Amino acid sequence: MTVESTAARKPRRSSGTKRAAGASTRKTAAAAQSAAEPQLVQLLTPEGDRVETADNAEFLPYVEDITAEDLRGLYRDMVLTRRFDSEATSLQRQGELGLWASLLGQEAAQIGSGRALRDDDYVFPTYREHGVAWCRGVDPTNLLGMFRGVNHGGWDPNSNNFHLYTIVIGSQTLHATGYAMGVAKDGADSAVIAYFGDGASSQGDVNEAFTFSAVYNAPVVFFCQNNQWAISEPTERQMRVPLYQRAAGFGFPGVRVDGNDVLACLAVTRWALERARRGEGPTLVEAFTYRMGAHTTSDDPTRYRRDEERAAWEAKDPIERLKAHLLASGDADEAFFAELEQESEKLGKRVREAVRSMPDPDTMAIFENVYADGHALVDEERAEFAAYLASFEEGH
Repeated sequence: MTVESTAARKPRRSSGTKRAAGASTRKTAAAAQSAAEPQLVQLLTPEGDRVETADNAEFLPYVEDITAEDLRGLYRDMVLTRRFDSEATSLQRQGELGLWASLLGQEAAQIGSGRALRDDDYVFPTYREHGVAWCRGVDPTNLLGMFRGVNHGGWDPNSNNFHLYTIVIGSQTLHATGYAMGVAKDGADSAVIAYFGDGASSQGDVNEAFTFSAVYNAPVVFFCQNNQWAISEPTERQMRVPLYQRAAGFGFPGVRVDGNDVLACLAVTRWALERARRGEGPTLVEAFTYRMGAHTTSDDPTRYRRDEERAAWEAKDPIERLKAHLLASGDADEAFFAELEQESEKLGKRVREAVRSMPDPDTMAIFENVYADGHALVDEERAEFAAYLASFEEGH
């Protein structure tokens, strides 16, 4: 029997049947789209109101112990971090730093997640985690040495369990995964957290880290600050599904949290860290936030994004949100905010003076610690460079 004759014998559907089938298909697609709508864990609205619904019920127990003093502490952290960040930006504009990556707008994501950590947890940052560094007790002035070009990091990672900044995009997720695998092998109950941005999620290193962490059930939290822009590329050019949903393809859970809600970021990160400590493996947390400033001080965001977009996100400012809550609940008064403003200015002054007084590094130090036992070629290069420097001292 030919294909034509087979087709000729098939019953024909009426136009009404076709319409019904089409409507059914549209309903199914609409239902699927509705089911796939991105979740957003939120505990504080942009107006500062508390939110307690079935959608965030799983995370509410993780902030039950938060007191008014804790809330004031979170607010203080965000304000001082923003003040330090703005001072660093100004110092770069004045030629005191070579470059600076601002965290403006991302304070809640960093402070909320940073305050969720235990002392024995380990952090692998990118180059923008100034708020997390603050939570780990790293002096802000130590963050600036690398950007001034006087050191290669400025702090001992093991003193604060806070690794040096990583400039290579996404590589720290592999470092974190390997470290977390070691933690599990040692039988410790601590956890590891790796920070990265939405653009880094497109890097091979990040996807490899997801694979290894899932297969080896590593106690690591992948904390992605989705600030909507990978330099000048918007998120729609990075992914076709909400970022947190990518975790399902690797076999572990993903959660999207309001990255401008410090309380929600604290709760979700605590939840993810506890999963890791219980031996339940990795979690991907997508903090849905916005980079209010430039990618770095060498970037001009006005060339690729609209003012209206920034204005819409300014209405969701993480600091103003918590301030509104503190005032409405009576957990802070004007005296508190005035005192914090004075502390903020003192911090800015301290940072400014510290940067300008940083000593230049020993010029010959670049040749140290290249090889454990020395190397003939390095010795030769050291001698040549020393002779070159000496030529200037002879009056030339």
